[in-house]
Amino acid sequence: MEKKEFRAESKRLLDLMINSIYTNKEIFLRELISNASDAIDKMYYKALTDESLSFNKEDYFIRINVDKENRTLTVSDTGIGMTKEELEDNLGIIAQSGSFDFKKENEVKDGFDIIGQFGVGFYSAFMVSDKVTVITKAYGDSNAYKWESEGADGYTIDLAEKEHTGTDIILKLKENTEDESYDEYLEEYRLQGIIKRYSDFIRYPIKMDITSNKLKEGSEDEYEEVKEEKTINSMIPIWRKNKNELTDEDYEKFYSEKHFGFEKPLKYIHMSVDGVIRYDAILYIPGETPYDFYTKEYEKGLELYSSGVLIMNKCADLLPDYFGFVKGIVDSEDLSLNISREMLQHDRQLKLIAKKIREKIKDELLNLLKNDREKYEKFFENFGKQLKFGVYSEFGMNRDILEDLLLFYSSNEKKLITLEEYVDRMKEDQKYIYYATGESIQRIDKLPQVDFVKEKDYEILYLTDDVDEFAIKVLTKYKEKEFKSVSSSDLELDNESEKEEKQDDDEELINSMKKILSGKVKDVRFTKKLKDHPVYLASEGDLSIEMEKVLNQMPNNPNLKAEKILEINANHNVYNRLKSAFENDEDNLELYTNLLYNQALLIEGLPIEDPVEFTNNIWKLL
Repeated sequence: MEKKEFRAESKRLLDLMINSIYTNKEIFLRELISNASDAIDKMYYKALTDESLSFNKEDYFIRINVDKENRTLTVSDTGIGMTKEELEDNLGIIAQSGSFDFKKENEVKDGFDIIGQFGVGFYSAFMVSDKVTVITKAYGDSNAYKWESEGADGYTIDLAEKEHTGTDIILKLKENTEDESYDEYLEEYRLQGIIKRYSDFIRYPIKMDITSNKLKEGSEDEYEEVKEEKTINSMIPIWRKNKNELTDEDYEKFYSEKHFGFEKPLKYIHMSVDGVIRYDAILYIPGETPYDFYTKEYEKGLELYSSGVLIMNKCADLLPDYFGFVKGIVDSEDLSLNISREMLQHDRQLKLIAKKIREKIKDELLNLLKNDREKYEKFFENFGKQLKFGVYSEFGMNRDILEDLLLFYSSNEKKLITLEEYVDRMKEDQKYIYYATGESIQRIDKLPQVDFVKEKDYEILYLTDDVDEFAIKVLTKYKEKEFKSVSSSDLELDNESEKEEKQDDDEELINSMKKILSGKVKDVRFTKKLKDHPVYLASEGDLSIEMEKVLNQMPNNPNLKAEKILEINANHNVYNRLKSAFENDEDNLELYTNLLYNQALLIEGLPIEDPVEFTNNIWKLL
């Protein structure tokens, strides 16, 4: 029997495939089962076009046999089998796809799927095997053939004995090494686990003898080991069932079985799309925030299937980062796969599915916001920060998608509101959407600048998350209404003429205070904004005081500084003390100026540069 060599390029590809392409050896079983499913699909298609052939589904299955003594694992199918020529063509030339050719030659139309459109999967068997033997008998052929290979050195094809149509693939497993245990692929529990993980939804039964303990006949307490043939896979995935047949409990059970979370999901979304591209999806919004969600360790992504075969555990390309909290699965017959099922070709179909999923998630969240506010607020408590990051990231490209999903605490309503709700009840003469930033609602509510805007009877949004103001800066406006911080130096709400008149009268005093605070503030001003408070810090420019705090807490502290304006209440007694000190006591002017500056820092939650000096100055004042 003459050994035939693989073509030169096939040798190189085989070596690359075994050592590089597949990173997880266990997927060899997924590949062989998928090919077996293809072979049965071909028989089914033949039955559709050949009136002399009947297709009784019960006669078609895939079987896994284990022989520990001889270290062999066999994957058998009752599919269409291969002729000698097909063995030569399909297994003699690596990356030659019999399924692809079959589909092309028979003009299989959309609606009938054959998984294995690339011919590399079979050779994944060499990752775990020293020798691979294929015994096959094609439908309508009186002869059976045996293909055998020990790897890149070549293969043989010879006549064989086989009674029924179909294919047996026999793997002679490698011996264990220090790094790898190949014995695991002879263990029932391990094989069951691989099948359940990757091939649970293959449409034909995957059968295997399973060992269990049973009470001996005639005995009350003596057990014996017995082997029984069992079907390992469930065959019909939940996402292909009619939605009307499924209950909330069915979706919750699937969520639990897939280990998407320990608690009940907040919401599920079942999609069945039959358009330019066909796919099914079940998506979940978790009821709680995963413990690692806001860490680098968290991996977003949906499970991706092709005709019920798991391709990727976490396909990140199906979800934008701002919806990274969504769990679930997507299954499509139309996805193009490249060299292996592990590496997905980022083609038009995948991008189209991702776009539709993004739109569906947004629509469902908006429906939740409109129809179940309490549940939406629970969702926002868990994942609202992620939506705000989504607004801020990618230079604001996603702001139109996300702005209607945002919630902020309202000074008037004392609860979370949307931007749309704020704008709808704005006063007729109101030019801006006002907001204030701080560590908590309670602290923001006590800020001097908040009092002033409240006194004008304008509603204020309270921003307490680190990312909030960054997101607002990217939004810039909502429904043509610009955002304005209550800490801005140009609120345009006070009496500008009075302010300017007072500044003209006190120009020398202000210049002296600016000199004392040189390098610390950009300007010193007297203002009518403040009611009872003597002082506060305003800011100018794109970088606010709150943003300065956030940025300077980061590990790579950029030490950025906001342009600060020290604003002093012109109607407060402190104004008279400053004027008196300026006219009579320069030392006291410096003392008062530094004290007021440090008070303003404390109000804003900024660190005092010299706490010892600050306390000493208080004692001097006392």
